[in-house]
Amino acid sequence: MIRRRTAFVSALASTLATIAAGRTASAQAQWPDKPIRLIVPFAPGGNADLTGRLFAEALAKRLGQPVVVENRGGAGGAIGSEQLAKAAPDGYTVGLGSTGTFLVSPRMTGGTPPYTLASFAPVALLNTSSMAIEVNAQNPIKDWASFLAWVRANPGKLTIGHPGNGSTNHLALLRLQKALGISFNIVPYKSMGPALADLLSGQIDAVIDQIPASIGHIRSGKLRPIAVTSGRRAAQLPDTPTLQQSGVTEFDAATPLFLMAPAGTPPAIVNRLNAAVNDAIADASLREKMAGLGAEAEAVTPAALTASLQKEDGAIEELAKSGLLKAE
Repeated sequence: MIRRRTAFVSALASTLATIAAGRTASAQAQWPDKPIRLIVPFAPGGNADLTGRLFAEALAKRLGQPVVVENRGGAGGAIGSEQLAKAAPDGYTVGLGSTGTFLVSPRMTGGTPPYTLASFAPVALLNTSSMAIEVNAQNPIKDWASFLAWVRANPGKLTIGHPGNGSTNHLALLRLQKALGISFNIVPYKSMGPALADLLSGQIDAVIDQIPASIGHIRSGKLRPIAVTSGRRAAQLPDTPTLQQSGVTEFDAATPLFLMAPAGTPPAIVNRLNAAVNDAIADASLREKMAGLGAEAEAVTPAALTASLQKEDGAIEELAKSGLLKAE
């Protein structure tokens, strides 16, 4: 009797497991059959928000379901990214961010990091944006030389904004201070939108910003770019020299934005999301929109993106151990 019961229980468990596996496979095959949430871990108005909304529209067309942007700003992207890490790995919650968002910000929150790279399934590279140092057009500072001269004459007094501690913007400022032996009065914001508003109103002296977020203000003549931080000039700012061209040896800082899903998201869904992103990138109209914002796109596989992020994570861990990254 015991053997029969054991055999029955074993057979029942096997049957239930088969049914569950079948349902899971069916759900993945039908994905997506409802709207997808796209977490942007910054407030509206910045580079990440603009990119998120551009790809939300593009992905909705390719996946046949609405992709709804949800802004969750704060802590250099850590608040929204922690929500993404804790979301169900079913393909209906994804998020975007940069190396600063996923690798640096969690190391700067103090105590145990709220998430790590292992908390996510890398999906796709969305774009890479150059950054620029910008001042209000009414500011007497006209170029990098006069900017640097004022900073050296007034150490720690120039107020310069960025979208949050741990962001690529923040890291670029820290690197620039170290490279030149200067000091800024660095002001963190929840996103570039409020930082730009304060710059336009004269509340701060400068910002370091991704070109897509501020190109409109530059073209309208309200802001003046004085240096581009990437290794080559930005197509949208052909008359603005790079920091390298201005004498900051080998300085190169840009902002890549990635699409990520929670760890455990089925590979089939990750691959379909990746294919949708790469198909969007191949579309001439979307590439033109990104170029107009100052961003470039490159299609990569989830495996290639994962390997790249793992390498970068190791380098940032070394910075953290050296004491250059710490909670603020």
